[in-house]
Amino acid sequence: MNETPAGRPTLETVARAAGASRATVSRVVNGSTTVRPDVAESIRQAIADLGYVPNPAARSLVTQRTDSIALILPESATRVFSDDAFFPGVIRGVGEALEKADKQLVLLLASTQSSHDRILRYVHGRTVDGVVLASMHGADTLPEELRAAGVPVVTSGRPLGEATVPYIDVEHASGVKAAMDHLIGLGRRRIATISGPQDMVAGRERLAGYLAGLEALPGAVPLVEEGDFMRQSGIDAMERLLRRDPGIDAVFAASDLMADGALRTLRRLGRRVPADVAVIGFDDVEAARFTDPPLTTVHQPIHEIGTRLAEQILRLVAGEEEVEASVVLPTRLVVRESA
Repeated sequence: MNETPAGRPTLETVARAAGASRATVSRVVNGSTTVRPDVAESIRQAIADLGYVPNPAARSLVTQRTDSIALILPESATRVFSDDAFFPGVIRGVGEALEKADKQLVLLLASTQSSHDRILRYVHGRTVDGVVLASMHGADTLPEELRAAGVPVVTSGRPLGEATVPYIDVEHASGVKAAMDHLIGLGRRRIATISGPQDMVAGRERLAGYLAGLEALPGAVPLVEEGDFMRQSGIDAMERLLRRDPGIDAVFAASDLMADGALRTLRRLGRRVPADVAVIGFDDVEAARFTDPPLTTVHQPIHEIGTRLAEQILRLVAGEEEVEASVVLPTRLVVRESA
């Protein structure tokens, strides 16, 4: 049979057109470099002329590869797909880099224990070649479980505890310290913070940066309210801070969304920004330029984080030996009108 029932050319069709065996055509299709160059070129020309498209399932059986990478986010869909949140930028960076490498992105959300278990079964079924994990909370066992099962894994952010897999992270604490130095340089003395969740390294390190910056103010007392990186938690935390100390003259929020929430509370309560209270966020998401007033923030390279995650996992999948155990990207302060 020369063609499938749907009229699509098969390996046999290509073999006859190229004057080669079916086995030789299969080797070329699956990326083998053992075929003589002139024969391989004839086969590639026949593939182009006939419009042959390899059967993904059959190819996977030969190569033991799916050409797919999973991006696992242990968060709810509502949180992941917020228009102005951190995740869309990471997803875009990972997806664009994988597309350039002719790989497929598979997005998996694992916000509950049952979804965690389901994803573990899915990945164990060899449905993807590797896994990128982002936004881990607590001592998440998923990276180690996958690594122990022989699945290549890279994480976004250093995990709590010992890092057993490669990760991409940013300079959280030094970025926040720069924000604190800026506020102190503006003459602010009663500086509060809306921290991120303390079951995440990002939340802990950004709080550490605030505390380190506060050391430049002798006798200053930390004013800390914890949020979850989302806007509503910033609204609520700012209200609690003002009840604790109505004289607060600056606040560092550990995410731009929480900073935007703080701005809304301050505006509702009649506090002028930055005249009465200066506000600085962290992330530099697109929405930071459009808050009222535009937000001073610590920039982290969100798109580059995604790109570097994709590059790392592709190197691991390819079996490269020299893959960095950690990559830490710089942050920088972006000064706008809120501080």
